[in-house]
Amino acid sequence: MRSLRTTAALATAVAVATVATLLAPGATATTASPTTTAKDPHIPDVCEDRRPGPADPGAYGVQLDGTFRHPALTPVDEEHEHSFPGRNENYDTRSYIKNMKVEAAYEGADFTPDFFHTWQNVVDFDGRRYLFQYDRSEGRVYDITDVKKVSVVEKMSRSDVGGDETKANASWAANDYWGASTIQWNKKLGAYVMVQSFEDKRQISELTDEPGHDKYGNPAGVEKLRGKPGLKGFKVFRLDGPRKKDWELLSTVSTDSTQRDPLSSDPNTAQQGSGSLDVPYWTGEKYMFIATAPNDTYSGTEYPTNLHSAGYQSWDMSDPAHPKLLDTWHLPGQRTGEDAAYRTNPRCGNRTSWMGARMPLFIPKPVEQGGRYAFAAMGGYGLTVLDISDPADMKSVGHLDLPPSVSGTEGDNIDVSQYERTGLIYYSGYPLTEDCYEPYKDVYQIDAKDPKHPRVVGTLPRPTPPKAAGFQDFCQRRGSFGPKRTGYYTNPGQHDAGVLGYGFYNAGVQFFDVKNPARPEIEAYFVPKAYGPETPDYAYGNQTHGVYVEWDRNIAWVLTNHGIYALSSQKVLGQPRLTRPEKPFRNSEF
Repeated sequence: MRSLRTTAALATAVAVATVATLLAPGATATTASPTTTAKDPHIPDVCEDRRPGPADPGAYGVQLDGTFRHPALTPVDEEHEHSFPGRNENYDTRSYIKNMKVEAAYEGADFTPDFFHTWQNVVDFDGRRYLFQYDRSEGRVYDITDVKKVSVVEKMSRSDVGGDETKANASWAANDYWGASTIQWNKKLGAYVMVQSFEDKRQISELTDEPGHDKYGNPAGVEKLRGKPGLKGFKVFRLDGPRKKDWELLSTVSTDSTQRDPLSSDPNTAQQGSGSLDVPYWTGEKYMFIATAPNDTYSGTEYPTNLHSAGYQSWDMSDPAHPKLLDTWHLPGQRTGEDAAYRTNPRCGNRTSWMGARMPLFIPKPVEQGGRYAFAAMGGYGLTVLDISDPADMKSVGHLDLPPSVSGTEGDNIDVSQYERTGLIYYSGYPLTEDCYEPYKDVYQIDAKDPKHPRVVGTLPRPTPPKAAGFQDFCQRRGSFGPKRTGYYTNPGQHDAGVLGYGFYNAGVQFFDVKNPARPEIEAYFVPKAYGPETPDYAYGNQTHGVYVEWDRNIAWVLTNHGIYALSSQKVLGQPRLTRPEKPFRNSEF
């Protein structure tokens, strides 16, 4: 489908400035050669190789006033340290807190399924509340009814087979795992139903971000990656209890558009496309929206280890055992052959930018409740506003190009919790490197009251450490620094007006007061220690990577590289309820 792109002066100026930056003599590029010519037809080669070179060490760092100047442009480089004058010699083992209280802390392997990222869900059975925390083959289920006495009731792992997902064990079948999920109450079945994403694995051995070993210079690695078996799509389960033995598989759905029957595919063979990315949007009613690249022609992304550029699909979930595809949408430039549109993006050829969806559509009000608009965060493609009032015919109504922020993820999350009240959405990416070796990832305040013409009207303030920390900027603390996400729409209860809580990596969890959008303030925070006794040294820099708020109990669960913290804040969240919730979670509230 075609997209109606705005031609705002800001977007035009940004594009012109970025092209100049990318082509400037100071931005050293890697010279293309015959040995780096990819043979795969779906590796983008629309623009010449303009990969940015390493940042000049003298061009960024701590300034005289104690602030930190970020590099203007950097390549993907997650594997190396990037020290600078004024950076702490060691990782910080202290913690800092303002207007919050640590109600409980849980450390160790049982509370750290993955050191870098996890997803969460809540379910309620028989008067007990359970928290799911998981990342592919590592999954945990906790009884969190009593916040101060959390216990593990289920543990799933592949540690006994070295994490090899092609091997079955007591927890998992071959090529099976726990993908990003949404769990909602389905009135038709009178039970919870979980929709579980199955997608490309991002931590891979076939490709690296190094020139010559990435998708542009390693056709053998690309071929091997495309040939890996596994479901690309989603599974649907009925949940009659919190443990895996209580799950009943209702359907297995492939999003590979080349499959003859999406409900009858072979997960032991290679499938095309990305699969369903991150947390599917579904409220337990008729319509579901997912981010996906349906086949290998959805290729318009510069990222060196990612083969797919995801758009969106809508599905009819009236019968969870037989989901039906309604529509597929993407921006021009995302598919092989759409060269003219791809060439207009200033990132074309930079071999660095993530371009395409990472999360499904962000929807302030479900279609079933009269909602009309959805917001798409598409990395280097910016923000698009869609009309989804007819899910079988999704339409673009507005677009906004955001300032380039290369490297790192440029656009991944949109918080829409304040939209119905203020008309504002909060758009952000997240950092991929440590020690601030990339541009800072602002959280943009975007006025979308007129969906045809969204516009940037501000940014949230940058977190700063307290004086007691002994350093002036979080970049000096070591590790990644920048926003991750504000949790998910699946958090139980109704989101508080004027409150946004972001996981901020080495700045912990930061709660913003946005009641007055013209003067957003950081009202509370908790910055935990950088690591725990069981954290491997390679994960020290990936500190607080998630926050999950129980709005009905006023408890914030903070997910880190060494465990989980339960936090309260009477000033920000209200009086906490540390025991059984007043009513069970059933469906997301808006």
